[in-house]
Amino acid sequence: MKFIRKFSVTDVKITILCVGKIKEKFYRDALAEYAKRLGRYCRLSIVEVEDERTEENAGDALTEQIKEREGKRLLRHMQQDAYCIALAIDGKEMDSVAFSQKLDRLFVSGNSHILFVIGGSLGLHEDVLRAADERMSFSKLTFPHQLMRVILLEQIYRGYRILNHEPYHK
Repeated sequence: MKFIRKFSVTDVKITILCVGKIKEKFYRDALAEYAKRLGRYCRLSIVEVEDERTEENAGDALTEQIKEREGKRLLRHMQQDAYCIALAIDGKEMDSVAFSQKLDRLFVSGNSHILFVIGGSLGLHEDVLRAADERMSFSKLTFPHQLMRVILLEQIYRGYRILNHEPYHK
């Protein structure tokens, strides 16, 4: 018989730290829906830092400067009490069950605050990646950073449903 751990909403805080604001209504609607669903499992907060305007054909030096400026803004919001997972294409990939188990291990080991960091259109600066506790990738594919927020919230929600042995579409 499996023991199901029940965590109170006040036990766990999840923060999504990201670059830029969401302008498209359909993304905002999807984020609001998953935030509402997650409300029964955790305290969710989304922290947005200002993004830098990026020229279409920005060279390597300008790209690095932009990532560094955005990175400094992100680092100011990375709290020491949080377990930090940076979303990066070179991070560890896992399926939904493994992701839910990862969340469970973090909760059980006393990490009551999990911070996910999503970079801007150019990705995360190396300083942010070094400051993170680990890197995670959802795919080798490139997703718009606005869509990545929706994907991340959906997977967190799915993870909670799996952990609580609750039905969810496959």
